[in-house]
Amino acid sequence: MLQSDSQSNSQRFSSNQNSYTPSMASTPVEQATIGRSVVIKGEVSGAESLYIDGRIEGSITFADHRVTIGRNGSVAANIAAREVVIMSTVKGNIQCSDRLDIRGEGTLTGDVVTQRISVEDGAVLKGSVQVRAVEQKNAKPQAQASTPAQSPLVKESAQPEPPKAAAATAGH
Repeated sequence: MLQSDSQSNSQRFSSNQNSYTPSMASTPVEQATIGRSVVIKGEVSGAESLYIDGRIEGSITFADHRVTIGRNGSVAANIAAREVVIMSTVKGNIQCSDRLDIRGEGTLTGDVVTQRISVEDGAVLKGSVQVRAVEQKNAKPQAQASTPAQSPLVKESAQPEPPKAAAATAGH
């Protein structure tokens, strides 16, 4: 019985060995790629993620998408994107609506405005970094609406905070 099962399996798989069926388990990611030999001078923008392995000089705007500067990439441009990943050299200012990730072999010379930042060991960052609150607009109206009615509570909650800060500072 084992022999017949193994024979039917080998017959079943032998017909599929030369054909390629793409996996449909994961959704395809739309991503434009700038190859190693490509040099672009000017404005680059788009509505999909961008992988740069070549050279760009100018400006890069991908507001709702990721811009990745690959290991062979070189960028001398200001970048505005949802997420930026740096694996080589970037000279220019970066504005991220979500996250900046500078990998160990990455170098950034420029100012950064982002909500989250990650700098691995070995990475180089020269410039200023401004980390914004995630939802700053929603926090302000709530604070203004609750301040007049609960001003005594705000004062009470403000008093315990300085000793916590002092304790945290004293612990260092």
